[in-house]
Amino acid sequence: MISPEFILALIVGYFLVLFTIARFTGKEDSNEVFFKANRNAPWYLVAFGMVGTSLSGVTFISVPGWVADSQFSYFQVVLGYLAGYFVVASILMPVYYKNNVTSIYEYLNTRLGVQSHRAGAFFFFVSRVLGASFRLFLVAIVLQQFIFDAWQVPFEITVILSIVLIWIYTQKGGIKTIVWTDTLQTLLMIVAVVLSIGYILTALDWSLLEFLQSNELKSYSDVFVTDSFLTRNHFIKSFIGGAFITICMTGLDQDMMQKNLTCKNLKEAQKNMKVFSFVLTFVTGLFLLLGALLFIYADQQGISMPLMDGKPKTDLLFPKIALEGNLGIAVAITFILGLIAAAYSSADSALTSLTTSFCIDFLEIEKKAVGSQKRIRKITHVGMSLLLIVVVIIFKHVLDRNVIDGLLTVAGYTYGPLLGLFSFSIFTSYAIKDRYVWFVLFAAVGITTLIGNINPELIGGYQLGYELLPLNGLLTFIGLVLIRSK
Repeated sequence: MISPEFILALIVGYFLVLFTIARFTGKEDSNEVFFKANRNAPWYLVAFGMVGTSLSGVTFISVPGWVADSQFSYFQVVLGYLAGYFVVASILMPVYYKNNVTSIYEYLNTRLGVQSHRAGAFFFFVSRVLGASFRLFLVAIVLQQFIFDAWQVPFEITVILSIVLIWIYTQKGGIKTIVWTDTLQTLLMIVAVVLSIGYILTALDWSLLEFLQSNELKSYSDVFVTDSFLTRNHFIKSFIGGAFITICMTGLDQDMMQKNLTCKNLKEAQKNMKVFSFVLTFVTGLFLLLGALLFIYADQQGISMPLMDGKPKTDLLFPKIALEGNLGIAVAITFILGLIAAAYSSADSALTSLTTSFCIDFLEIEKKAVGSQKRIRKITHVGMSLLLIVVVIIFKHVLDRNVIDGLLTVAGYTYGPLLGLFSFSIFTSYAIKDRYVWFVLFAAVGITTLIGNINPELIGGYQLGYELLPLNGLLTFIGLVLIRSK
């Protein structure tokens, strides 16, 4: 078993590397660098780094842990992601580059009005705070169980330390630093999953081909759910839901698009998005294979499911096997580095994008005195860090489901208004009565919430799932049509 002291030493060494990168990328310490990286980031670095941001600690731990319950059906959603990325590249990116925006919600101001701009930024803000907190929560509970519990350090202190470290290395270079740190973090994550698969196969005395042909894998590897359209994860529902999740959580999300907007021009940004989408699909497939291997290995070795607050927690199976499963020091080291890389490649960019959006969309920093703009950005950066700390701590007391399932479900409620706003703006030429936009958006969320909580027995056994996101967007679109200017 790897000692908590050794794990902590790995984490410290990892952050020293990040701080070194931040020192070189944050020398200029200007808002132009923090928000846009001077728009000269190489597209291939952005593409590779975005893989880590998209996967995050949620995919690193929760996707393998979800295989027992859902088998490989999550890949249906991933195929939808792939289609969604091409929509983002061909429809949304040209709009953002044409309007030369720093925050993508500035486009809503130009197209619809001030209230639409602020409403869009508000729903991004809520979405990203919840999404980033989901991801940080998952990593924090792993660090807590395998490191800090041994020293009786409270969970709250674990969370505070994690976010303070992110704040330190992003507070000067912002998005420019993140383009480079995300590249390192993605590499570590992929190496970790590949080595973990290799070592577990060796422990099981299997070659990769033998594993792929094994009866054990067949019991976990069903991809397509097509028996009944009533089920929550039917292929059509999962595919369409996945496409819309990508369009919203990437194309309408300042966090993800801020990286794309650091590319030199539209052509390079589109190239980045398409390459990234195929790499992400392949890597997610590796995580599903790893999940099956983990459960097969646990069954053969008699490893019990980890518990959290007295309840089985499949999200913790990968860390338990990596750190306590007798697979050797190499697996433990690569797991820890991969986990930390996965966590912070998502959290650091979330913190930067929240700071960017709040400064531009709410504080209108470009209208402030030039001498005070940097100070405003730095104070906002601290404020966003404190907010994430509070929300992650709250999650410990309220979250009771698989983290990735919870993340995608919440997206249906928070990203739907953004989908409706941008769809209306791009595909119609109507103006609207901008002062009523808040009422429309909250009404759409409220109706979607009511629909999402309908007992399946009342609608013939139909189980609502990820299709709530496009439904929410459609309700928003209809509401905007109703308040269009005559």
